[in-house]
Amino acid sequence: MDTNLTLPSGPVTPHQEPCCHDACCTAGPALPAANNQDRAALIRRAFRLEYTTVAWMAVEAIVAIWAGMQAASVCLLAFGIDSLIEIASAGVLIWRLTTELRRGQAFAEKAERAASRAAGGLLFALAVYVVIAAGWKLWTQTGEAFSWPGLAVTLLAMPIMYVLARQKISVAKALGSRAMRADAMESVTCGWLSLVVVAGFVAQGLTGAWWVDSVTSLGIVWFLVKEGREAWSGEDCCQV
Repeated sequence: MDTNLTLPSGPVTPHQEPCCHDACCTAGPALPAANNQDRAALIRRAFRLEYTTVAWMAVEAIVAIWAGMQAASVCLLAFGIDSLIEIASAGVLIWRLTTELRRGQAFAEKAERAASRAAGGLLFALAVYVVIAAGWKLWTQTGEAFSWPGLAVTLLAMPIMYVLARQKISVAKALGSRAMRADAMESVTCGWLSLVVVAGFVAQGLTGAWWVDSVTSLGIVWFLVKEGREAWSGEDCCQV
């Protein structure tokens, strides 16, 4: 019996499963590289989206924090503070795009990783605050007052965040930008947070139960931890 084996020429490398980022970045048909004019137009569009985000988040944060303090609502306060964190995230992306234009992509990505970890840490801290505050309100059996301004701003946030997130995802795909996709995912999270807050207001209005705000705010913790983990680890591209 012939025991000689024919080996393939060249080095043999073990098969490796693609990581999350590799799978995400190679999924779907390859898009042709945008020319300089097209990319410049995309970057201008990205800037407009981020400036719009900052403007709306400023309104959202002011109204939600003010209404949360007036109504003694942990849920609204957490929503408002999350809006401040998203302003910081949008600011980081604006800085990153500007830095990439001036100093190159490698420097911008290094700055982005540090800023993303800082945002993740703030989200974890906010989650801890919500758990402690909600636990205290449940222990002392204290509720919140209904807030029309709080309901209005969270109702408006849902469609606004949906439109912004869709636009950001489209631009992120065209630019090949993980940073912008991560920012889009934060807009998606904000939309879900607003839905949770609205559901809490509706439930309280229908039942008048004192514990609704505390329980609803604990429901927000899952979103905060998820968003914080993604910001800390950079695992944003495979999340939809």
